[in-house]
Amino acid sequence: MRLTNLDMDALRSFVAGIEAGSFAQAADRLGRSTSAVSAQLKKLEDQTGAKLVQRSGRGLVLTEGGEVFLSYARRLLNLNDEAVSAIREPELEGWVRLGIQEDFGESVLPQVLGRFARAHPKVRIEGRIGRNVELREKIALGHLDLALAWDDGTATDAERIAALPLCWLGSTEEPLSWQVHAGEPLPLAALEAPCLLRTLACNQLDRAGIAWRIAFVSPSLAGLWAATAAGLGIALRTPFGAPASVGVLDAAEHHLPHLPSLGLTLLGADKPQTPISAHLATIIRQALQDRLPEAWVPGA
Repeated sequence: MRLTNLDMDALRSFVAGIEAGSFAQAADRLGRSTSAVSAQLKKLEDQTGAKLVQRSGRGLVLTEGGEVFLSYARRLLNLNDEAVSAIREPELEGWVRLGIQEDFGESVLPQVLGRFARAHPKVRIEGRIGRNVELREKIALGHLDLALAWDDGTATDAERIAALPLCWLGSTEEPLSWQVHAGEPLPLAALEAPCLLRTLACNQLDRAGIAWRIAFVSPSLAGLWAATAAGLGIALRTPFGAPASVGVLDAAEHHLPHLPSLGLTLLGADKPQTPISAHLATIIRQALQDRLPEAWVPGA
């Protein structure tokens, strides 16, 4: 079978058109005519053999195939731009210190480290997986250059790069037997204090008038998942990174409070950003766009 080489300019126009809301606005942004951008879209549809967009009123919306293709298009463009940047930019040397919330340690960190190491093999990375309080303290003390942490509302200059839904999580093997009207307090599995999500869970239950007790405390996320999977208590967390043995509970079914979303921020040290930390920040944003649902990443 003959392989098809997708046109990078056409991919860029396609992504720009979807992000701008119309290909006329994308044409202005790219400095091209609307007809030229439309021609590139037609070229992509010919190359893929699929209809990517369809008209809806005065605008365009993605088809089912277009939704799938958009994710690949963004990843192709990110990899293209990363490759060009690695070749064109001066070879960087030095070191950078990165902290990352432990929810993202196994899923996002390997991708970030791999991309950065390939682009800048002479840069040494010092990484730390930690809890929110620890990461913020180390940023404040200048012990980290970048940190990916939950938004606790204390950092006014933090860059909010995603918003993840909070949910109640329980064991998939041991159904929750607690009943709101049975008189027993709700058992919670939580991380050691201070913990932002532990505090949120307690506050939400207090507002709803639901009695609770801390049934299991862990210093690490692995311990929290183990206790939740064993049915010792339920946890408040985002669904990202949860093991298969833990599932999202239906809040309405169990008479639990509905929960808001939680912001994810990229924190920088209180000093001018270096080319090394700037490129690492770009790779972190790209990795999150690859791994998180589009609805969770503003502007994705």
